Amino acid sequence: MTTLLDWMNSAAIPNLFGSPVSWIEVIGFVTGAACVYGVARQKLWNWPVGILNNLAFIVLFLGAGLYGETVLQVIFAAVAVYGWYNWVRGSADTDNKNDLRIRDAAVKEILLGVGATLAGTAAVALVLTHGTDSQVPWPDAFVLTASLVATYGQAKKIFQHWYVWILIDVVSIPLYFSRGLALTAILYVGFLALCIYGLIDWKRARSTETPVIPETIKTGA
Repeated sequence: MTTLLDWMNSAAIPNLFGSPVSWIEVIGFVTGAACVYGVARQKLWNWPVGILNNLAFIVLFLGAGLYGETVLQVIFAAVAVYGWYNWVRGSADTDNKNDLRIRDAAVKEILLGVGATLAGTAAVALVLTHGTDSQVPWPDAFVLTASLVATYGQAKKIFQHWYVWILIDVVSIPLYFSRGLALTAILYVGFLALCIYGLIDWKRARSTETPVIPETIKTGA
C-alpha cells in the first residue's frame, strides 16, 4: 500500500504552471472529465466512474490540505451509490428502468438548497478555521456544501443542479490554482465547459419529454 501511495504522489509531469503534477492528479483529471461528460449525456456509467474519481481526489485533496473537500469526496462516494440506484430504478410511475426524467426544482427545494448552502458554508468554515490549519476555509467550505446540494439535484435529475455546479466551478478554479493543483484547476475549467454543455443538452432532452410536475406541487405541499 505504501508503494502504491508513493507512486500516486510521484510526479507524472515535473512542472505545470510552476508546480509538479502527481499521478493521482492525472487519474483524478481523467475520471473527473469522463464522469461529468457521462452526467451530461445521462449515462449510467457516470456513477461508478465518479466513485473512482472520488477515491482519487480523497488522496489528492488530503495531501493538499483541503480538508473540507476531502470529507466531501467521502460523502460524494456514498451519495453516488444512491444516485446510481435512483437512475437505474427510474421513475416510480413507470415499469421501465433507466427512465428517470428531468424535472424542475420545486420552490421548496430551491429555498432549502439555498438555506442549506449558506448555513453549511458558515458552519464548515468555522470548523476549518478553528479546528484545522486550512488556509482557505471559506471557499473550501462553500465548495463542500454547495456540491452536496448539487449532487442531490443530480441524483434526482433536477435541471437546475447545473447552475449550482457552474457556480462551484467558478469558485474552484482559482482555489485549486492557489493550492498548487494546476492540473485540477484546468480540469475544473473543463468541468465548467461540460456543465454548460450539460445544461444545454438536458434542456434539449427535456423539450422532447412530457413535463414532470414536482411532487410538492402535485400534493399541494
